[in-house]
Amino acid sequence: MTDLQDLDKWIAGCENEHVEFKEAKQNFDYEKLAKYCVALANEGGGTLVLGVTDQAPRRIAGSQAFPNLEKTRSQLLNCLHFRVDAEVVRHPAGRVVVFQIPSRPVGTPLQYHGAYLMRSGESLVAMTPDQLKRILAEAQPDFSSEICQGASLGDLDPAAIATFRDLWRRKSGNTVLPNVPDVQLLKDAELLFDDGVTYAAMILFGGHTALGRLLPHAEVIFEYRSSDASIPFQQRREFREGFFLYFDELWRLINLRNDLQHFQSGLFVWDIATFNEQVVREAVLNAISHRDYRLGGSVFVRQFPARLQIVSPGGLPEGITPENIVYRQNPRNRRVADALMRCGLVERSGQGFDKITVECIMESKPQPDFTGTDAYQVCLTLQGTVQNLDFLRFLEQIDSETRHAFGVEDFQVLDLISRDQRIPEHLKRRTASLESCGVIEKVGRGRGRKHILSRRYYMFLGRPGAYTRVRGLDRDQNKMLLLQHLQHHSKGMIKEFEEVLPSQSRGQIHRLLSELRNEGKVCYVGARKGGYWELATQ
Repeated sequence: MTDLQDLDKWIAGCENEHVEFKEAKQNFDYEKLAKYCVALANEGGGTLVLGVTDQAPRRIAGSQAFPNLEKTRSQLLNCLHFRVDAEVVRHPAGRVVVFQIPSRPVGTPLQYHGAYLMRSGESLVAMTPDQLKRILAEAQPDFSSEICQGASLGDLDPAAIATFRDLWRRKSGNTVLPNVPDVQLLKDAELLFDDGVTYAAMILFGGHTALGRLLPHAEVIFEYRSSDASIPFQQRREFREGFFLYFDELWRLINLRNDLQHFQSGLFVWDIATFNEQVVREAVLNAISHRDYRLGGSVFVRQFPARLQIVSPGGLPEGITPENIVYRQNPRNRRVADALMRCGLVERSGQGFDKITVECIMESKPQPDFTGTDAYQVCLTLQGTVQNLDFLRFLEQIDSETRHAFGVEDFQVLDLISRDQRIPEHLKRRTASLESCGVIEKVGRGRGRKHILSRRYYMFLGRPGAYTRVRGLDRDQNKMLLLQHLQHHSKGMIKEFEEVLPSQSRGQIHRLLSELRNEGKVCYVGARKGGYWELATQ
C-alpha cells in the first residue's frame, strides 16, 4: 500500500523511467492508461500517478478518474493479461490514484494492439528494433551450452584437450586430473554430455576441419599494418581451430613487433613493452568468451605499431556499457567462460576489464577505448604509448610510504585527474581517500572547484613551479592581475578578464571583481550587458 510519505517522496523527486505523473483532474482515457501500463512494463515496471501535476514544482491537483478501481483492475487484467495493482491515496490536498505496474517477463516485450510501446518524453512510441532485439536476447539460452548437432568426440583435437587438462591441474592442484580419461574430463567440465558435444567444446578444442564444417565463424583473424594510414595489411593469419590450439601463437605474432619503450629515470632505465601481455591476453579472452556466436562474423585482431584493435561480433552483453564494464559481469557464453576460469586463464566468469584498466593506467597508457562499439559489434582499442612515467614512480613511492592499497576506481580517478578530465559521479566517492593519502588536492571554489595532483607530486618531481602554475595564483595575485589589466587598458570587459585569468571560471572572476569594487578599487560603468569595468577614481 502507498502511504502519504511515499507519495510526498515521489512528488519531491524527479520523473524518471519508473514514475509517471498525470494531472487527470476529471478523467483519464482508459486506452491511454492501458498503453502507459504496457510502456512502463516494457521499461522494467513502475508507477503511474494520477492527480499530480507533471510539471515541476509538482502539486496535488486531485483526480476523479476511475471511480470504480476494482472494475478498472479487472479490465486491465483481461486486456493486458498481467495484473496491475491500483489504489486511492487520500491526500489532504485531494484524491490521488496510483497504479503499480510490474516489469515484463524476462525476454518478453509486451504489446498493445500489435504495438510494442515505450515512452519518449511525454509521448508513447513504438520500440526500436534494437530495443526489441535486446529484450528478446535476455531469454536466449547460453549458446555455448547447447549441443552442436553433428559433432562428435573425434572432432575435438587431443592436443587442445591436453593443454586444457594441464592448465586445470596447475590451477586446481588436483593430482588426479592427469589420469582422468578425456571423456570424463570434458564431462566434469560440463563441456560434453551424453547427448553430444557442446558448442563450447568446439570453440575451445575443435579441429580445423571440424570447425570449418560445423562452426566456421568461430575463428580469429590476425592482421598487421605498418601504419595507421595503411589500408592493405602486411601480414594476415587466420585461426580457425580450437582456442587452446592458437592462443599462445596469437600472442607470439603480436609480440614479434612489440617494441620496447626506453625511459631514463635517474640511474635507472625502464623498459616498457608497447603491448602488455596480460592486457592483450585478457582482451582476447573477453572477445572469445563474450562474442555472439549466432552472428556469422569473425573476431579480428588488428595490430598497428602503437595500438591494437580487437573487433568481435555482437554488441556488449545485456546490461553492460563502456561506462560500467569494469564493475558489472554478464558473460554471454557462460560455459566457455567457466572453462577458462577452471584452468586459471580468467579469475571469474566476468569481463576482466578491471585488470585491463589497472594495467593500462599502471603503465601510464590510455584506458581502453570502445569507440566504434554498437549493437552489432564490440570494438576495443588498446593504445601502447607510455604517457607519464614520473607519475608511476610517484605512485610507487606513495605505496611504499603509506601502504595505501589503490583499487581500480582509485587508478581511474588518478588517471582522469592527471589528464585534467572530469570525474564522473560514481567515482567521486574515491576522492576523499586519495586526498587523505596526499595524492590529490582540491583547488578553486564553487562551480570552479576541481582536483589536481598534489603539491607532494610536483615536489617529488623537483618541479615546484609547475605546481604553482597548475594550482593557479592565489586570490590576491589574481586580483592584482585584474588591476594591472585595467591600469594598462583603462577599461575591461569580462571576455578580456577570462583571457587574463584562464584558470578561473566566469563566476570566479565576477566574485573577484565584486571584492575589488567593495574595496573601492574598481567600478562598473554603463548598462548591465553593455557596460565595462574601470579603475575607481581615488
